[in-house]
Formats: sequence, C-alpha cells, structure tokens
Amino acid sequence: MANDRSVRFLSALGGASTSRVLNLFRIASDNLENPEHLEKPLFVSPIINKAFLLKHRTRADESYLFASPRAVATKIIIPFDSTDLRAGGRSLFVDQRGYTEALRDVGNYKSDALERDLSVLRMLNAVPSLDPFLLREHLRMNKIEVSPSYFAISEGDQERMHSFVSQEMSKLIALAGGDSTSSGRLVSAMLSNEIDEKLEPLRLTLGLTGNDFREGVFSWRGFLYYKWSMGKFWPDVMGVLREINTIQPFGALTPEQKVYLTAARRNIIEMVRDNGNHVNKALGVYDASFGDLVENQSPKTFRDFLLSAPYMFLELGEKLGAISHIVSFWRYRFPPGGPTYIDADELAAIFQDFSCGFGEGLQGESSIIKKPLVIDTTAV
Repeated sequence: MANDRSVRFLSALGGASTSRVLNLFRIASDNLENPEHLEKPLFVSPIINKAFLLKHRTRADESYLFASPRAVATKIIIPFDSTDLRAGGRSLFVDQRGYTEALRDVGNYKSDALERDLSVLRMLNAVPSLDPFLLREHLRMNKIEVSPSYFAISEGDQERMHSFVSQEMSKLIALAGGDSTSSGRLVSAMLSNEIDEKLEPLRLTLGLTGNDFREGVFSWRGFLYYKWSMGKFWPDVMGVLREINTIQPFGALTPEQKVYLTAARRNIIEMVRDNGNHVNKALGVYDASFGDLVENQSPKTFRDFLLSAPYMFLELGEKLGAISHIVSFWRYRFPPGGPTYIDADELAAIFQDFSCGFGEGLQGESSIIKKPLVIDTTAV
C-alpha cells in the first residue's frame, strides 16, 4: 500500500487536461454519444481508456521501480471512484519493473489487445509532454489512428498555429522558390505527419534523407509548436504568478502550513522565471540556426541542429510543459474574475504538484498534505 502525491490535485483539475495530464476519464464522459470515439479508442482496455496519464518527475524513493535511472516517467492512475477523485486510485508507471503483468492485471486484458496498448503507452512515454498536438503527430508517425476526440485542439488554435508557421517559414519557402499555393501545401504538410513529396523542397534544401529527414521534421515541428505555445501562454504567466503570490486559503493555518506555503510561493516563482529563461535560450538556438539557413542560405547549421535536436527537445518540452501546466491548471481552477475559495490542504497539494513539475520538493511537505489512498501495483 502506498500514498500517491499525484491524485489529490486531480480533483481540482476536474474536467481539464494539460501538457502534463491527459484526462481520459473526462474525454470518455464527453464523448459517450460519439461513435468514432468508441470505434477508434486510444486504448483497447476500457479501464485504461478512462484513466489519467501524468508526466511525473520521479523521486529518489521511486528509483528502485526502474531498471535504469530516469528523470521523468509516465504514470497511469485508475480512480477508485469516478465521482470522487479524492478517494484515490491504483497507479503504475510505464516500464516499471513487472510492468507488463501489472498492466495486464489493472487493465483486465483477456486477449492480444494488451500488446497493442503496451505499444501505445510506450509511444506516449517517449514524448516529452502530453500536449495534444505532439501527441497526435507522434501517434500518426507510428501509424496509430485514433479518434480526434482525444486531442482537444480547438479549430481556432489550429488556424492560429497554421498562420504562425506560415509566417515563420515564409522566407524559407521563398528561398525554395515557392509561391502562395505551394506555401500553403508546405505548411499543411509540416503540421501533419505526411513525409511525402510536398516536403521535397525542404528535404533538398537541408540535404537530409530517409529516417534523418523524418526525425528532423518531427523535431522541427516540435520546436514550431513550442515556440507557438510559448507565445500563446507566456503573456498570462505574470498574472498567474501574482495570484500565486497573493492567494490566501480560508481558515486558520498551522505554523507548518504557513512555512510551507511561503516557501512554495517563492520557489514556484523562481522556478518559472529560471525555466522560462532556459526555454527562451533554447528557442534562441533554434532561431539562430534557422536564421543562418534563411539569411546565409547555408543549411549546415540548421541541419546539424535538427539532427541533434532530440536531446534538447526532451528538456525543452519538459520545462515548457511544467510552466504551461501551471498556467492552464491555475486558470482552470481559478477563472479570471471568479472566486479564489480554497483550503490550505488543497493549496499545498497544488503547490506541491507545481514544484514537482520542475523536479523540486520542499522539506516537510509530506507532513502537511493529506493524501488519498492509492494501491501501488508494485506493492501488491
């Protein structure tokens, strides 16, 4: 038996998903009358297809669960009571020791569907965040077709991203001799997962072939998405941090709670600032190498960048995902102009989740946060 730090804040998240949380239960609830959702599920197991998936920063006391060290793992949580998330749930990590049998048990598999779901979970485990755009494209790249209902990207966001990518690549498209018609096709191809003749001008420009080009385009697409995402949510960061710094829970606070909340506010603000700077520096490397390609018509720098990008891509996605998670979660929990009614336990749990997203923890946090019960499959 074990307590899980991830479960309590899910009750505050309610119906939302973020870059760190894929809320399959709410997606299933919203699509009860959608036949395509039933025909093209993300997971064959109905139990896993109504679970929560989280990108979880592993702690020192969890290292024994894995055959090799890892900073971030994908956690699966199946709530005990779908009407009350505070009741807790059963959890396991993708690729933990004994993972296959644990998943077989918790997902109640009775056929070869287990292999299919194992494969999909490992695909999701391979991406740095659960941003719906990257999730969708990674699945498509691996020829896994599921209902669009799993990727809650509004049409407006898709249009805005198309406009952003068009503007971002306009000079390169002109360099490759493209007109407005070919530009539209090229941008659409960049935002889809079709590595075909539509991208041939870019392949020739970069001098990449085969798998190098496929991986390079995927990384390029990821950087475009992260740059677009940064511009989309960053203007709201300062407002959220001000609210985090000033929000006060109702009721009396224990001395331990006062100390924790004060330290957590400071740490979260500092971590968002520091990690935001890191993201901007990483995007600056992308801008510089892309600028060299466009301005000097020299593809070598950008080609080398794309081939080495996966190493940077993972860290960038993790840091940007942690910041965007804070903004999206906070705005969902506390809509602008709405009430900020919250007790100390819930606020501490939210602050703890935000801190853990950056791999940080504060001493004493376990003593002041009441955690729901979770059955850890490795302890059963």
